[in-house]
Amino acid sequence: MAFLNALPGAVAQGLIWGLVAIGIYISYKILDIADLSVDGSFATGACICVVAIANGVPVWLSIILSFLAGAVAGAVTGLLHTALGVPSILAGILTQLSLYSINLQLIMGGRSNFPFSSIPFYTGNTDFTPDSLLLRMSDKVASIIVPLLFVAAVIVLLWLFFYTEIGLTIKSTGDNPAMSKAQGVNINLNKVIGLAISNGIVALAGALLAQYQGFADVTMGTGAIVIGLAAIFIGLSVSLKIKPNFVVSLIGVVGGSIVYYVIFTVVMLLGLHTNYLKLLSAMIVAIFLAVPYLKKEYFSKRKHQRVSVAVESESEGGDADA
Repeated sequence: MAFLNALPGAVAQGLIWGLVAIGIYISYKILDIADLSVDGSFATGACICVVAIANGVPVWLSIILSFLAGAVAGAVTGLLHTALGVPSILAGILTQLSLYSINLQLIMGGRSNFPFSSIPFYTGNTDFTPDSLLLRMSDKVASIIVPLLFVAAVIVLLWLFFYTEIGLTIKSTGDNPAMSKAQGVNINLNKVIGLAISNGIVALAGALLAQYQGFADVTMGTGAIVIGLAAIFIGLSVSLKIKPNFVVSLIGVVGGSIVYYVIFTVVMLLGLHTNYLKLLSAMIVAIFLAVPYLKKEYFSKRKHQRVSVAVESESEGGDADA
């Protein structure tokens, strides 16, 4: 019963973090860039959402502002990498560190944590009520339906975009940048656009999670890259066997995120201390990275051994006949 009661929350968080996984999928799988700025852009989306609502901005507009702020952060990472020659990993780290200070001081006004319950006292916006939010942890139906609608909309829009001329050139940039450049494609611009879209989606997820949890925190994006990668590896391990195309992969990534949070829920119900959650996330990623490699190495060695034995047997048989 405890698991069934916790299951809606796990599904809701899985759908929200599925958006994070989709954003990371664009940078990691399509652009072939390890973008670490997502930890910062996730928190930026959450912080802007709360502060915007606190200042009387409608919820839907605050979500759009969160997406745009994340897109700007991703574009900064892309420009550091393409225009200034900073390695992609270091560019992401620099953006992530910068966003921490921006989130803390410029957006949150020096507050590390900003709950929605403090909004009337913070701005005098007495018209704000919890019902103004799109989703809340207490509303199990809305907390699943709302992120599901966002996930569906994002997948459809990405499907339409990545089959346009710009989208196809972004894909080719990640697949073979040298060939794309030889064909006259502006690969630097494509990287900036791709990273902007990626971080915009991640920030969108941050805005939804802030509403779901009821607060924004400058550290809430810590480990987002690990959770996103775990969802990607879990989802792709299944979806690629079903049908290896773009839409199925995105759906699989979201499904991987849900599975990840269901596993988390089970482990927590078994009594795991919350301080070990990040360790568990790292272990899940390590396992899903290691299993395909070990499987390939093990079976390739076994196959090589069988071939060697067969060749030796044939050679011995030939010598005996001679």
